[in-house]
Amino acid sequence: MIDDPQQTLPLQQAAQAAPTAQTPKNQLFLYSTTVSDVGTVRANNQDSSFAGEHLVAICDGMGGHAGGDTASTIAIRSLAHIERDDHEKDVSTIATMMETSVMAAHDAIVGKARHERKLSGMGTTVTAVALVDDYWVLAHIGDSRAYLLRDGSLCQVSQDHSYVQHLINTGRITEQEAKNHPQRNVVMRVLGDFDIDPHPDIAVIKAHPADRWLLCSDGLCGVLENSTIAETMTSMSNLTDCAQRLVSMALRAGSTDNVTAVIADATLALDVHAFDLPHQTPLVGGAASATLEPIADIVNEAVAAAPALRDEGSPAQRAAALMQSANPRKDDEEDKPKLAHPSAAREEESTLSTPDTGEIPIVQKADGALSSDPNDPQVAKAIEVKQEKDRKTEHKRKRNVRIIVLIAVLALLLVGGGAGYATYRWSQTRYYVGDADGKVAIFQGVPTNIFGIKLSHEVERTSLNTSDLPQTWRDELNEGITRDNIEEARAHVKYLQNENRKLQKSGNTGTSTDTTDKTDSSDSSDSSKDSASSSKSTTDSKSTKSTSKDSKSTSDSSNTKDSKDTKTSNSGNSGNSGDSSDSGKSGDQQ
Repeated sequence: MIDDPQQTLPLQQAAQAAPTAQTPKNQLFLYSTTVSDVGTVRANNQDSSFAGEHLVAICDGMGGHAGGDTASTIAIRSLAHIERDDHEKDVSTIATMMETSVMAAHDAIVGKARHERKLSGMGTTVTAVALVDDYWVLAHIGDSRAYLLRDGSLCQVSQDHSYVQHLINTGRITEQEAKNHPQRNVVMRVLGDFDIDPHPDIAVIKAHPADRWLLCSDGLCGVLENSTIAETMTSMSNLTDCAQRLVSMALRAGSTDNVTAVIADATLALDVHAFDLPHQTPLVGGAASATLEPIADIVNEAVAAAPALRDEGSPAQRAAALMQSANPRKDDEEDKPKLAHPSAAREEESTLSTPDTGEIPIVQKADGALSSDPNDPQVAKAIEVKQEKDRKTEHKRKRNVRIIVLIAVLALLLVGGGAGYATYRWSQTRYYVGDADGKVAIFQGVPTNIFGIKLSHEVERTSLNTSDLPQTWRDELNEGITRDNIEEARAHVKYLQNENRKLQKSGNTGTSTDTTDKTDSSDSSDSSKDSASSSKSTTDSKSTKSTSKDSKSTSDSSNTKDSKDTKTSNSGNSGNSGDSSDSGKSGDQQ
């Protein structure tokens, strides 16, 4: 920060300090320049810068290929009106205007992001310094930086609104550790489509002759040490050479971001009424230089594009040239003018085009001058009218979208309803034979349903039980036997009934035959059993008689044997057998 605390006045004290300040005889003037380069990695330049006689500013855009450049351009255009000479030279007024302009840029960025979804999430930093009545007025938000070189000493006036700066302020890391911190690019406060505080820091500092300012993006201060910056700013007196050297050194040091520098010197004019007072054409760098006419209309004087980076032979420049050759610019970009005049001058040259200041309208005042100053009552009224028109347009668009969606839904319902009705009508021309509570029945329709809605109903039910039918027939009935009309369905039912009768009759005949066969077999078996029993009785009777006879014969034989001699008895069994047999036969004959 500033070495002398008395040199920095907060905004609330500026109103008290300004009236007491007397305009010195030797008035200070601002002379400035800017250089902005896309760098060696990025495809487009999202930085924007402004270098004038009363205002210098740097804006580092973010939000992708289509967003960062738009956001930074809107911010520069919102601040550019402070460059005009017709403003009241009052420190407090200018400080309030700068804060209001930054807030207006925030609203414009948010509004444009909401209107164009591809720009959603865009934002930008803002660091601006104005010279008013020998006072510096600083407005700052983000991580771009403002350095002041005074009496050979360089100090950083702005404070980064970044996560690593918060860690430094709370003593959690050192400044050296912050340079390599993985979240060193995380910004906590910026303008844009974010839910964060967009109010800028405002500071008022007494200006000294020979003060030199450096406003730069983090593509420069992120790779160069403060000692290197101080040495370059001290050793090189020429503004343009100093800016060119700083940007070139940042690229050589390996910067992977867009690199932008604004150098501004406080110049002392010995005679404020002299005709040869310092004067310069305001310079516009980076993305904002793509269209110069709107800024020329805002400041109401000619503006020029900032000079390109020199030192074409450096490795960084060769890499940048290769990238640009891989993405050649269109012909109209090649032919863009490097100098733009305000609308009054363009009318004389018949080159008037519709000015574009982002979301801030341009108002033509009664004296013919154009203004986009948000503090101007006419511009503020135009902004209100435009916002109301935008609200009505958005309301109408949403209403039209709702109407279109409703019509589309109704159309789909009608188409679906028509298709459903046509399907139902077709289904009622069909019939099928199926199962209804265990009975064979005829149904009108088809055997299916759509979203739980059946497409058939029962028209006739027969007395034929499905349980009397074969399993294969029952399966077919469960699935439905389709027919083209009711006559064919009735014919099929009749066929089932006839076939079922045949099956029943065939089954009864088979049962009767089996019963007869079983009866005949039983009778035959019983007869056989009776014959066998009779035969057995006869045999048993004969056997009894034979036994009786044998007993008698044996008795006789025994008597005979007893009457004979022992020798005769030993003569053999054959003789006895023969005698016995003869005796038996004799007995039978008797």
